[in-house]
Amino acid sequence: MLQPVGVGHKSLADYTHLVGRPLVEEVRELAEPLKGLKVLHLSATAFGGGVSEILYTLIPLMRDVGLEAEWQIILGREEFFNATKIMHNALQGNPQDLTPEEWEIYERYNELNAGSLSSGWDVIIVHDPQPALIQRHVPEKGRSWVWRCHIDLSTPNPDTVGRLAPQLTDYDASVFHMDQYVPGALRNAAGPRVHIVPPAIDPLSPKNMALSPEDAAFVCDQFGIDVDRPLICQVSRFDPWKDPHGVIDAYRIVKERRSDVQLALVGSMATDDPEGWEFFNSTVEYGSGDADIHILNNLNNVGAIEVNAFQSQADVLIQKSTREGFGLTVSEALWKARPFIGGDVGGIPLQVDDGTTGYLVSSAEECADRATDILADPELAKRLGRAGKEHVRTHFLTPRLLRDWLRIIQALR
Repeated sequence: MLQPVGVGHKSLADYTHLVGRPLVEEVRELAEPLKGLKVLHLSATAFGGGVSEILYTLIPLMRDVGLEAEWQIILGREEFFNATKIMHNALQGNPQDLTPEEWEIYERYNELNAGSLSSGWDVIIVHDPQPALIQRHVPEKGRSWVWRCHIDLSTPNPDTVGRLAPQLTDYDASVFHMDQYVPGALRNAAGPRVHIVPPAIDPLSPKNMALSPEDAAFVCDQFGIDVDRPLICQVSRFDPWKDPHGVIDAYRIVKERRSDVQLALVGSMATDDPEGWEFFNSTVEYGSGDADIHILNNLNNVGAIEVNAFQSQADVLIQKSTREGFGLTVSEALWKARPFIGGDVGGIPLQVDDGTTGYLVSSAEECADRATDILADPELAKRLGRAGKEHVRTHFLTPRLLRDWLRIIQALR
């Protein structure tokens, strides 16, 4: 058996005051004919990234509306996750493809995990490339199969996507954040039906629930932040695509203009990201010599509440990605009603109307200029923050995502 993941209980009714009664009623109406359906989510890890954060809320809500939803994670050793990290980077545009030996490792672990998958599922939803080939080996274990891609496939390494995409054509449906992420092999009318569904955040989770200014300041103070001085913050995995070095470059430009500014880079380390520690250490080295640069991760006791506090306390929140499938940290930041600056890539422009709900930038210099403007104009900061929060309330909260999944499952019947 694959490893099951335990999730808590959540009630859709608790979200009514945030998303409105019409959406909640629409979800319940969609769910009525699907009650009792057995739905399995398969992923590579139970913590450390956006996929797991989504599932910890989505699965309890699926259960609350009557589906028998479960979550299991595949088994893999370091050699497998090393190979899938290369694949992940290649699918986002890195020129390095897997070697023949790495492709063999990837395929072998998928076959091994397929043998451990239980039977009798109405719908199996496979998240991202790591478990994507399981369907080929045991299609009979699920009545319908859906591949959910969470990464930016707009400019993939052609060799990598050319080998992977044809092996996904037997899925019944595929789901992407944006239309431009869909590989040509999956646009074929004979392939899986394609759905475009951006992800969403849980506004009631510890990371996103309302936190008082006093509590946020208290938490940040425990990590050495001077809460009486301006703070720039990026919350993200330590990954080259998230460009923490570029954030440090932007901060240093701002620092020349405002000597009182501080920077916090806050991230989590995931079990399916073997490069994470290497890049974390290189980021620490890149920021060394400045006591106002704080680089923290979940092994420094930075959990969901602490992330919430840093986002709520920050004067400027950044997600300066150079590739980004969607970027849940963007909606998380906007939900805190803080002014936001993001890279003009991937799914970030879906969440940010440049100049209205935040700013989009393409360089460290642009990022520094926008941060300087925000720090100099409190009214601008408030206006951006309020508009950003309302945009997320309308488009990027979990009940909307639940509705979209119910529509997809309904279409499979």
